Amino acid sequence: MTTQQLVEQIHKKQSFLCIGLDVDLNKIPKHLLEEEDPIFAFNKAIIDATHHLCVAYKPNTAFYEAYGIKGWEALEKTINYLNEEHPEIYTIADAKRGDIGNTSTMYAKAFFEDLGFDSVTIAPYMGKDSVEPFLAFKDKHTILLALTSNRGAFDFQTKHVDGVELYKQVLETSKSWENSENLMYVVGATKAEYLADIRKIIPKAFLLVPGVGAQGGNLQEVCKYGITDTVGLLINSSRGIIYASQDVNFASAAAQKAEELQKQMQAELTR
Repeated sequence: MTTQQLVEQIHKKQSFLCIGLDVDLNKIPKHLLEEEDPIFAFNKAIIDATHHLCVAYKPNTAFYEAYGIKGWEALEKTINYLNEEHPEIYTIADAKRGDIGNTSTMYAKAFFEDLGFDSVTIAPYMGKDSVEPFLAFKDKHTILLALTSNRGAFDFQTKHVDGVELYKQVLETSKSWENSENLMYVVGATKAEYLADIRKIIPKAFLLVPGVGAQGGNLQEVCKYGITDTVGLLINSSRGIIYASQDVNFASAAAQKAEELQKQMQAELTR
């Protein structure tokens, strides 16, 4: 999916919501454990109930890798279902890969070609030759970890190097990489006050913003500092939506939580 197609979907649905599909078998409704593939059964129910309220889904691959081959098969079935039944949905592999040369090329091939994701999250610590192999894929996006929402983000990302915070140097340097127009960036919702400075460096780029909901990030604050004339935001919520209920009505409960966020986003778009 191109950036323009994503923007069109945002305006059509009046939503820039991304739902994280982070499936923990200890948290899903117990009756699903009787299914042949409980992970996919859970994902399918969530997707069927919420696809009209969001523009993207983001499976965190760790939640699938943890269950071995069965988990990976569930991830493959999930992305195939999305691509076949809801091709208008933007898909993000939250894999946080980061290696060099041929290794990165193989990671990119796995997520972009074999699984068919639209984008993948990447750690930039090893520099441009760990990122450019992902950027080489046409009509695919590489989502760079810039300023994350976790407490440990302050260990390195905000440290001053030659008088400038490290995350700002990452943002500035990334603009010089080949095919950098295919870059998006992760900025945590709990770091909303940093968005004004971030927009000075990357005024038009799309930002994937986790941390709204269970982590305490504020949607209105993120929009105040981060929204652009093409929206430029994908706001992710995972636990706050998918685990809204553990009863048999879990999917409708998830849809209700998703709709609450979608209505707030519609208000921001109108504003």
